[in-house]
This record gives sequence, structure tokens and C-alpha cells, in this order.
Amino acid sequence: MLRYLLMGFLLALPFSGNAAGFLLKDLQGKTHRLEDYRGKWVLVNFWATWCPPCLSEIPELSSLHDAHKDKDLIVISIAMDSGSSSKLADFAQAHGISYPVVNWRWKKNKKMDQEITRNFGDIEAVPSSFLYTPKGELVSQQLGGEVTRESVETYIKNKKY
Repeated sequence: MLRYLLMGFLLALPFSGNAAGFLLKDLQGKTHRLEDYRGKWVLVNFWATWCPPCLSEIPELSSLHDAHKDKDLIVISIAMDSGSSSKLADFAQAHGISYPVVNWRWKKNKKMDQEITRNFGDIEAVPSSFLYTPKGELVSQQLGGEVTRESVETYIKNKKY
């Protein structure tokens, strides 16, 4: 199974070019912009509290984020639930999510909808992840499948930036 997940991430559609950049506000009110993380890899993960693969991905993403956040990588997640931010914060705490969580409440925030669509396209499956280089270039995406700490670290190790 791990081999399949690793290959899935490594074989995800490659992209290159500079990203337009994103502007996201997490549950603590902190704003995250792609340009703020120059020099670090950025993994943006779309997920939902009701999604079993998303839930099994949480420990992997927390481990990845915790191991790299002060050095070379950050994980930012975008929850695609329609619940309140306080319920989502409680969920994140109960599940040990250590990385920033953005609450994207579909159709309730047109500005956020436009920001998400402009930068990531229509997200039709969760979990979905987007990986940016330290230069801010989108180089890989995994749509509708889990990623692991090992798959991301292996991918990054094999890329020259």
C-alpha cells in the first residue's frame, strides 16, 4: 500500500512555472501567502472531517509538518467542511493537527471561493494536495489520494532546487 501511495505522489501530474500565489487565513486568524514561504517547500492539502482517507492522512501530515516546519517545509490544510470555525478548531485539536488549518466554507464566502478556484482550480475530490517548491513553483498535485510523509520527503529529495 505504501509503495502505491509513494508512486501515486511521484507520478502525480507535474507542473512547473510560478504560482499566482495564494492568500489564506487560518483558524487562528493568521494569513498565509505563498510568497511568505520562499525558501521552503509548501504542501497545501484539501480535506474534510467526514473523509476517511483524509483522517488517515492527518498523522502523516502532522509528522511531516513537525519534522520540517522550522527548516524547509510547511503544511497548510484547507478544510472543505461547511461547519463553524470553532467546531473545526475543536476537531483539529482532538485529532492532533499541528499544521495551519483554513476553513473554506463552500459558497458562504465568495471571496474565498474565488481565491481557491483561481489558485487551485475546482477541487472535486478530497484529499487533494499541491506541492510548491521553495521558489513558489507548483510542481506536483495529488488529486483524490492520500500522501504520506515518506512520499513527500522522497519526492523532495529527488528534486533539484
